[in-house]
Amino acid sequence: MSNDMSRRSFLKKGTAVAAGLAVAPGIIMAGETPKDNKKKKKVTPPEKLKILGVGIGGRGAADLREMETEDIIGLCDVDWKYADHIFKRYPNAKKYNDYRVMFDEMLDQADAVMIATADHTHAIIAAQAIAAGKHVYCEKPLTLTVYEARLLTKLAAKHKVATQMGNQGSSGAGTRQAIEWLWNGEIGEVTRVDCFTDRPIWPQGLEKPTEVQPIPSTLNWDAFIGPAPMRDYNEIYHPWNFRGWWDFGTGAMGDMACHIMHVPFKGLKLGYPIKAQASSTPVLTDCCPSAEMIKLTFPARENLPKLALPEVEVRWYDGGFKPERPEGIPEGVNLNTDGGCSIFYGTKDIMVVGCYGNKPYLLSGRKPEVPHVLREVTVSHQQDWIRACKECMVDPDNFTRSNSDFCEAGPFVEMVDLGVAAVRLQDLNQILDWDGQKMQFTNIPAEAKIRFQIHDGFTIKDGHPTFAKTYTEPVNAREFAASLIKKQYREGYVLPDMPE
Repeated sequence: MSNDMSRRSFLKKGTAVAAGLAVAPGIIMAGETPKDNKKKKKVTPPEKLKILGVGIGGRGAADLREMETEDIIGLCDVDWKYADHIFKRYPNAKKYNDYRVMFDEMLDQADAVMIATADHTHAIIAAQAIAAGKHVYCEKPLTLTVYEARLLTKLAAKHKVATQMGNQGSSGAGTRQAIEWLWNGEIGEVTRVDCFTDRPIWPQGLEKPTEVQPIPSTLNWDAFIGPAPMRDYNEIYHPWNFRGWWDFGTGAMGDMACHIMHVPFKGLKLGYPIKAQASSTPVLTDCCPSAEMIKLTFPARENLPKLALPEVEVRWYDGGFKPERPEGIPEGVNLNTDGGCSIFYGTKDIMVVGCYGNKPYLLSGRKPEVPHVLREVTVSHQQDWIRACKECMVDPDNFTRSNSDFCEAGPFVEMVDLGVAAVRLQDLNQILDWDGQKMQFTNIPAEAKIRFQIHDGFTIKDGHPTFAKTYTEPVNAREFAASLIKKQYREGYVLPDMPE
């Protein structure tokens, strides 16, 4: 069968499935069970889910190992050399190097899809799977843009499927403990949270390579590029290094904030920020900066029974930048726990929470015993999603959602993606006002222009420094900002429409 024919027929099917969608955003918190007393016809879920895996050579391999209780019926990876060990591990699964062909041939046979591709293809694969009524597990970051995150939230709510983002710490005991301490008022009102990571550990701050290299015979480069603008192959992009390039990833913040900022987002019920600002090492045309500092401001929220929620500033640091050490922490204590941490400044105490929500502690030394109000997950993050899938198949209106269901992960990643956008807009030299509901910056002047560095051009001649930086032509800043919120996809890649 021709690949072109397969793609065309899939797109027709996907368009038909997605047509006429209308839904309000999900309002059930991840991990909660909605209340519905209506009697429904009992449905028996399959003993084993039939799962398709897309992006299996890297993180996807670990996800699949946690799903081996189920039937893995189809596998897709753009790089058959990179993924060869996984294809061999599941010899009964059919092999593909383009997810569109696999979906065209096998999506109707599947119950669920696992996605661990390069970050820029997460949204379109997940959206098309959800529009076909399939449950979805998608690695972090869920999306590259605010629009994509909003879309996945609404699609999942419309189609009543079980979803999970791959920030596994959200299912951990440390995350549960830290949030229960917050909600019990143990550290008081929080008006500042500092977060940092020791990433990137992949290349960032690089100029676009000029060398055109031959495409390896085992790599489907066109499928890797996916919805992004086509560019020549270079080994600097793949495998694994994709996350340091704007077209394919969101840098250190997009990658690690999904682990480190989850406790602040859920524990403080942050919602939409209202202001954003950022600074970094040089902002280049193609590659994420080597180091970043970002500040997001959130308005006061509705108080919890034991915790007031005033306006709060959440700050992010990466690339070697770290926040100031909180007063009272002993000398010699490394704030980096498993890749970073978040520091909550409360009116009663200061709480430090490691990456993935690990090992929370209070600077006072107290270890409060508080009521357990959050569900305890006793299986892996992936297995808890499988549980949710099967419960959803029995009663899609009344099942216990996994801890990073898209009803929560979608709005969370909107916050992360906004911070990434602020980095690319920093040369406007202003604090950016954000309207979360409308997904737009509201105070960028109509005539504002912005440009980006192409080449550093620094040399030393006869002992004297010479600066010869080159830049892009200035572009309209409002239009560029809008393109960061909603990307234009390459021809042949179409998202379902945004539900109402």
